[in-house]
Amino acid sequence: MVPRRRRRRPWHRTRAYRLTRTAVLVTVLVAAVRCGGHEQPEGTGPAAHGRAAPPPRPLPRSPATSLRVPSLGVDAPVVGVRLGADRQLETPPLDKPKLVGWYQDGPTPGETGTAVAVGHRDTRTGPAVFAALAQVPPGSRIEARRVDGRTAVYTVDRVRVFDKDDFPDKEVYGPSSRPELRVLTCGGLYNRRTGYTSNVVVFAHLTATR
Repeated sequence: MVPRRRRRRPWHRTRAYRLTRTAVLVTVLVAAVRCGGHEQPEGTGPAAHGRAAPPPRPLPRSPATSLRVPSLGVDAPVVGVRLGADRQLETPPLDKPKLVGWYQDGPTPGETGTAVAVGHRDTRTGPAVFAALAQVPPGSRIEARRVDGRTAVYTVDRVRVFDKDDFPDKEVYGPSSRPELRVLTCGGLYNRRTGYTSNVVVFAHLTATR
């Protein structure tokens, strides 16, 4: 996918995110892991014979209901978003700045592939849900709750800030053979005519389910 040049847009708009449906991959059934007669979250049990614990099995499809980022004190409801007529990702309503948008045509929480969540950095009323997203520390958790009552727990690998004029679509949105998550918001400097100059992107992968 070729990044678009930045166009003039209202100051409150985040960058529209271009996606591909190839990120929607097969559904994989999951079984609970039990240890000593007690159910444990997958991916959190002890290593066997000194080896690293295997990654958790991907979860079957079930939409997100909320997103929790403990290191930021964020616990926000999720609304599904789609691609608009211009093939760009919609964002949550501006009058509800504490909502997180989940790309509902991509993987759901814990499902194999590259899932995408998006939220505003701020709106006309002040700071929004992802005002401090750039400060998420690597190694911290992001928890996505699902309609079926299960929770997908992701671990943050890295946080990057990309200029909108040179946004690496393939790196951010490219397909993955394991469950991964990208969380995005605006970043960089603000210009009244063109909006923010950059995007903050959090890269994370599934490390537990419960």
